[in-house]
Amino acid sequence: MKHQLDFEKPIIELQNKLDELRGHPEKHSMDISFEEEIQLIEKKLEETRRQIFSNLNAWQRVQLARHSKRPYTLDYLEKTFTDFHELHGDRLFAEDRAMVGGFAKLGEYRVVVIGTQKGRDTKENILRNFGCAHPEGYRKALRLMRLANKFGLPIITLIDTAGAYPGIGAEERHIAEAIAVNLREMMLLEVPIIAAVIGEGGSGGALGIGVADRVLILENAYYSVISPEGCAAILWEDRAAASKAAEALKITAKDLLELGLVDEIVPEPLGGAHNDTAEAAANLKTHLLKHLNELAAVPVAERLKKRYEKFRAHGHFIENTEPAVNGVVPQASAA
Repeated sequence: MKHQLDFEKPIIELQNKLDELRGHPEKHSMDISFEEEIQLIEKKLEETRRQIFSNLNAWQRVQLARHSKRPYTLDYLEKTFTDFHELHGDRLFAEDRAMVGGFAKLGEYRVVVIGTQKGRDTKENILRNFGCAHPEGYRKALRLMRLANKFGLPIITLIDTAGAYPGIGAEERHIAEAIAVNLREMMLLEVPIIAAVIGEGGSGGALGIGVADRVLILENAYYSVISPEGCAAILWEDRAAASKAAEALKITAKDLLELGLVDEIVPEPLGGAHNDTAEAAANLKTHLLKHLNELAAVPVAERLKKRYEKFRAHGHFIENTEPAVNGVVPQASAA
């Protein structure tokens, strides 16, 4: 099996054993029937898979979020949405293929959907700039969002990027300004906005299309101000400490929900979204429709007020002044 992760090795070994037995039934044990031996291995495989994927640490979830077989934005546009019609260009500089967007339907809703897109191979990654958008990508996204606002269409954004492109050309064309304008304008758009982190949610590159009434995150995705490797290089002066940084950053879906930075976790198929893309897409659709139905019933003024309060509350903490008990200092809690 290609693209296997270290913690998946026990699963791969059992799967290979099962495949070998099915391909060469003459090798099965004579103590039990062929069917019984198959059932035993299948049961062991299911138990192993469930045990491994129910106890993943933060770094392992980061690895899953980056899995090359994981469904990307265009995969969800094909399976979660219908009638997608892509729109191109920012009308200022160029077309950025790291950012895709256009009109689509989600259930009975007509929406504008925007997302960052990675590539599957070297050629496509060069075309998509590894999912790292330039300033023109964020300006294209804003153009589409303003179009949605003009026609009263809800906005759905799908986030899967390591971050905005940090190259000289992007700086010359004002990448920071492009993202900052998006943050300001998304806060003011009158239509419902839902953002979903489907893989990597890296820094301002993710936040540039992440200001929303509801922020969802897939079970094995992550959302962070910096990559674990970048954090490790700064704090430990060693990128090899990325696993330690991932734990400290609190970037997993469970951590983010507890901190109030996301509104809901979208469950993935056992083993990750890449194991069953159809099920992952169906789960995402169900959760998007649920939140869209709720937001559609909220008056515009109230929705804008709640959106503003939601982001203003981020980063507020209550200091616990209780004295340490048996050497243990009580932790601060999110406000």
